[in-house]
Amino acid sequence: MTKFKIKLASILLIFGISFGMITNVATSFNAEPTVTAEAATLSASQKKKIAKINSGLSKKQKAAKKWIAYRESRYSYTARNGNCYGRYQLLKSYLHGNLSAVNQEKTANKYVAGRYGTWTKAKSFWQHHHWY
Repeated sequence: MTKFKIKLASILLIFGISFGMITNVATSFNAEPTVTAEAATLSASQKKKIAKINSGLSKKQKAAKKWIAYRESRYSYTARNGNCYGRYQLLKSYLHGNLSAVNQEKTANKYVAGRYGTWTKAKSFWQHHHWY
């Protein structure tokens, strides 16, 4: 009887751990963090400049821009992927050697305006092609 209890307890423990892990993965899979540690380290001056750069965007455009930033880099201004760099994974040549967060925001807005017209159109393109 004791061996049976030990086996049953082991099975229940394994099941409980497995179920808990699956639940954590399922609930965190779609979660999008709102502030990264990197974004929190931006200076007040940088945050003010970025806010000014994005002030002309509507709520809908800002949401589309944020959506793309999450998919491209998980909001990281230092993300790297081959010749692409930063929050919006722009070609390094577009940034002209200035990898700052402020320049990335400014350059991303110019790139999207020139190529797609709006961030919502860029998001739509991204949804169909998984790049923009």
